[in-house]
Amino acid sequence: MKTSLAPGIRFITSFSRDSWYRGFTLGLTFLFYTAYHLSRKPISIVKGELHRNCSAVVRPADLNITNNATWCDWAPFGQDNYQTLFGVLDNSFLVAYAIGMFFSGIFGERVPLRYYLSFGMVMSGLFTCLFGLGFYLNIHSLGYYAAIQVMNGLMQTTGWPAVVACVGNWFGKGKRGFIMGVWNSHTSVGNILGSLIAGAFVSSQWGMSFIVPGLIIICTGILCFFFLVEKPEQVNCTPPQHHSEKEGDETESIVNNTSQIDINAYGSITVEPAEVVEDHTEAISFIGALSIPGVVEFSLCLMFAKLVSYTFLYWLPLYISNVAHFEAKAAGDMSTLFDVGGIVGGITAGLVSDYTGGRATTCCVMLLTAAPMLFLYNYIGQRSIGTTVGMLLLCGGLVNGPYALITTAVSADLGTHESLRGNSRALSTVTAIIDGTGSVGAAVGPLLAGVISPTGWNNVFYMLITSDLLACLFLSRLVYKEACGWCRRVPRARGFKEI
Repeated sequence: MKTSLAPGIRFITSFSRDSWYRGFTLGLTFLFYTAYHLSRKPISIVKGELHRNCSAVVRPADLNITNNATWCDWAPFGQDNYQTLFGVLDNSFLVAYAIGMFFSGIFGERVPLRYYLSFGMVMSGLFTCLFGLGFYLNIHSLGYYAAIQVMNGLMQTTGWPAVVACVGNWFGKGKRGFIMGVWNSHTSVGNILGSLIAGAFVSSQWGMSFIVPGLIIICTGILCFFFLVEKPEQVNCTPPQHHSEKEGDETESIVNNTSQIDINAYGSITVEPAEVVEDHTEAISFIGALSIPGVVEFSLCLMFAKLVSYTFLYWLPLYISNVAHFEAKAAGDMSTLFDVGGIVGGITAGLVSDYTGGRATTCCVMLLTAAPMLFLYNYIGQRSIGTTVGMLLLCGGLVNGPYALITTAVSADLGTHESLRGNSRALSTVTAIIDGTGSVGAAVGPLLAGVISPTGWNNVFYMLITSDLLACLFLSRLVYKEACGWCRRVPRARGFKEI
């Protein structure tokens, strides 16, 4: 008697060997970057503990104090300039991250990704733990904490170019927006877990708010060393097809002629001798990556989009604490709703851009919608718990959706752009350029928030709204090109030629 195959086994065998490896790689890299963001989040949660309203804290009977207002603060953050000092800590990390990112992609193209990621995670975990040890060693030097932040910022640059390059090696262009939109939720998941873990210790021993996330990212670094597979070819899997069959056929027929005509997705047209067109194995140069159509525009857009996102990342818990008068743990827990909204926003942006083919237009619409929503959140967001929850979810989706789309699907698209003509080693460099430029905004945003917030939180939100509108401005040319493509019209503009 013939027995049917068990349903569970039938389900497992319905997936090919390639599919299992792709899923495994996607899950593993998701875990890695979750750990990266998890270890970044504690500083924003701990700020409310380093500088507190000491009049509301029960003072131990045997404690001899000289200042009732600052006795419970952690020096040197107990003075009136505490917001500026917090800005110094934020920028020590973010400036180092922004500068390091431009070099990280170059290293990522030339060093095995498995080694590069493993080293970066272990070292980042070490410096995160060292920050927390300041609590137990009773260190009150701003220089110590700032130096730790600089080193941690440099180590964190190993993450993004490497994981995007790895995922780009395994997944083609087809549904990349949706797949990477789901995958990019690791940013928000990491922020949420980082907030919850840090919040669990912040009111008792804030040093553990850093040490536990530090140990977690060290463990994921060890996991990376033993299990990451960088490319399908390493395990005899089929490499993905980055461009459509039609594009491939056209390219092949053109290459066989006497000249190469390259018409890219953003409208620039170049003509090159056929003998130049060949498969490249060397890593792309920095200037070569900048010349890829769309890289500069998306990089500048991300600079302002990331300014907004990272200002929320570093200052939202303190804003909620100051405006809604929440305790540090409650404010940290409430701030996670912004990241929950970011998960939905990233997935939505990926789905819409896949369906429409308009990456730039999707980003622009979400950024334009985010501007008035930020205005509303500042004015009505703290009136009730329901309003706070709803506005945080909505603003999180609109702010983080474009940021997620640019740093994932757009970076992967441009890093495997048809104008590269077979060079598969550009993805890490392109990703680093885009995210490195974005990180300049990420460094400036929290710094500006620290400087502006003493004049009133309203001014901080005006700065964020202006940044969103500037991000849209840099995408205007690409939005126009996408709209023309939908209307099946060819624009006649300066710098473009008809064939």
